[in-house]
Amino acid sequence: MTIKAGDKIPSVDLAIMTDDGPDTISTDDLFSGKKVAIFGVPGAFTPTCSAKHLPGFVNNADALKAKGVDTIACLSVNDAFVMGAWGKDQNVGDKVMMIADGSADFTKAAGLELDLMARGLGLRCQRFAMVVDNGVVSSIHIDEGTFEKTSAETMLGEL
Repeated sequence: MTIKAGDKIPSVDLAIMTDDGPDTISTDDLFSGKKVAIFGVPGAFTPTCSAKHLPGFVNNADALKAKGVDTIACLSVNDAFVMGAWGKDQNVGDKVMMIADGSADFTKAAGLELDLMARGLGLRCQRFAMVVDNGVVSSIHIDEGTFEKTSAETMLGEL
C-alpha cells in the first residue's frame, strides 16, 4: 500500500555521505520535530533527475525554507557513495540532503517501489515529492514518467 497524506513515515535507517565517509540516519531523526520536503527519484545521474528534478530543489531551496521547510532531502535507491558524488556533481552544498536508500528499505516500506528489472535497472523508487510535518505526511505527489507533479515549483505553490 502506497503511503498517503496522514500516514506516519516508516521507521528505517538510511545512509548519507559525510566528510568522514558513509553514515546512518534514521527516519525518526530526519523527520522528528521538523517540516521536511523530501523527493525521491528513480536514480542518481539519470537524465531528468539531473537536468530538472534535483536542480529545481537546489534553485528553490531558499524559497522552500522561507515557507517553513526545515530540511530538503533527495532520496534514491543508490548507495551513499553515489548519492554523495551526485550531490557534488550537482553542487547541492548544504541546500539538499542526499539520502541513500541502498536496500530500498524506505521505498518498500512506503510502497513507492518501481520495478525496472526488465530494463536492467533493478528495483527503484518512484518519482515522488512529500511534505512531512513531524513524521506525518501532509502531502504527497507521485509522477509516472514525468516530474512536473513532483517538482519544487509545484511544492512551493502548495506550501
